[in-house]
Amino acid sequence: MSTISMNSVAAGASGPSQPDASPVAHGGLQIGPLKVELPVVLAPMAGVTNAAFRRLCRNFGAGLYVSEMISARALCEGNEKTTKLASFAPDETPRSLQLAAVDPQYVSRAVAQLVERDGVDHIDLNFGCPVRKVTRNGGGGALPYKRRLYESVVSAAVNAAGPIPVTVKFRVGIDDDHITYLDAGRIAEAAGVAAVALHGRTVSQLYAGTADWSTIAKLKEAVQTIPVLGNGDIWEAQDALDMMAATGCDGVVIGRGCLGRPWLFAQLAAAFAGEPIPEPPRTPQVAEIMIEHAELLVDWFGAHKGIREFRKHTAWYLKGYPVGGEIRGSLGRINDLDHLQELLNTLPDAALPDENKRSARGHTRGPQVVALPDGWLGDPFDHAQAAPEGDSAASGG
Repeated sequence: MSTISMNSVAAGASGPSQPDASPVAHGGLQIGPLKVELPVVLAPMAGVTNAAFRRLCRNFGAGLYVSEMISARALCEGNEKTTKLASFAPDETPRSLQLAAVDPQYVSRAVAQLVERDGVDHIDLNFGCPVRKVTRNGGGGALPYKRRLYESVVSAAVNAAGPIPVTVKFRVGIDDDHITYLDAGRIAEAAGVAAVALHGRTVSQLYAGTADWSTIAKLKEAVQTIPVLGNGDIWEAQDALDMMAATGCDGVVIGRGCLGRPWLFAQLAAAFAGEPIPEPPRTPQVAEIMIEHAELLVDWFGAHKGIREFRKHTAWYLKGYPVGGEIRGSLGRINDLDHLQELLNTLPDAALPDENKRSARGHTRGPQVVALPDGWLGDPFDHAQAAPEGDSAASGG
C-alpha cells in the first residue's frame, strides 16, 4: 500500500498554498484521562467510519477517530454484525466507539462489556440521530427531551465505564419549539461525562440550512468544567478555526466534511499549527488515496464486501472535480481492485476548482416533521421510557 501524508497532498496541489492560517491557541484536547494531540474528532457515521476509514484518516493527522454508531442492545445480544462494527484493528489506539442507547440497563451492560472485554479507551453516546425509525421510538435526537430518561442513560454509562471517559453528542433540540441542548449539556456535566459535543441544528432541520454556531457558544457558557465541542458545516480547515474563534469551543467534530476528503485532517493539522494549508490534491493524487482506501476496506471486510463498501465513496471523492458522468457511473459499479485501478487510470489530471471546495457531501435532505412516540412532547420531566427499537444504529447525527 502507498503511504499518503500531508506532504503528498501539498505536493499534488496546483499553484501556491493558501496564506498562513490564523491559528487558534490550543493545547490539544483533554477528554478525561485521554489526551488528543489536536482538538479534532471524527464524527461517527454509519457505513463510513469503520476501521479502514479510521486508519486512512489517521494517516493524515492526529485526532480522535470514533467508530460508527452501534446499538447497545444489539451488542448485549451478541448480534454478529454489531460485533464486527465494534471491532478495532489490532494496532488501533485509542479505541473510540459510539453507542446508541435508550435503556439504562442495556447501556450499563454494553459499556461494561466494551471496557472489560474489548479494551475501549473512550465511549461516546449518541443523542443526535434524526432518523425517523430511531426518533419515533424515543431514541437519538428525541431522547434528551425526556430529561429524567436522558439523565438515567448517561449516568448508567458513566458509572459502568469507571475510569474510561464517556462523552455525549446531541443536537440543539427536536425543533425550534422544543430546545434541549442547554439542559442536555448541564445534565451530562453533572452526571460526570468528560466532554459534550453539539451539532448546531435541530432534529427537524436534519442537514438542511446552516448550522447555528451561536448555540455552541451558548453551550460553552453554560457548561464550564468539561470541554465543549462544535459540529456542523466544517467543510474546510479554515471553518474549524472560525468555529473555535467564534464560539470559544474546545474542539471540532468533523462529519460530512471529510467524506471523500480524508486529507482534510492534514489541512486541519496545518491550520491549527498556523502553517500554510495544503491545497486539495489533484486527481492523480486523489486516485492514489482512493486505491489506498479501497485496499483497506478489502483487507478489513474481504474482497467481495470491501469493494462494494467502497462504491459509495467514489462519488464523494470526485465531487466537484471536472470528471465526466460516464466514469462516475462506472466507478459506482466496480467489481474489484483491478477494475477500480483501470478506471482511475482514465481520470484527467485536474485540480479541484475553488468554487467547488465547499461542495456538500453526504446527507443534504431536510427539513422534516420529526416522528415521535405518541405523547412524547408532554411533560419533559415525566418517567417516560423509550421503545427498544430507539437504539437502532442508523446514523451518527
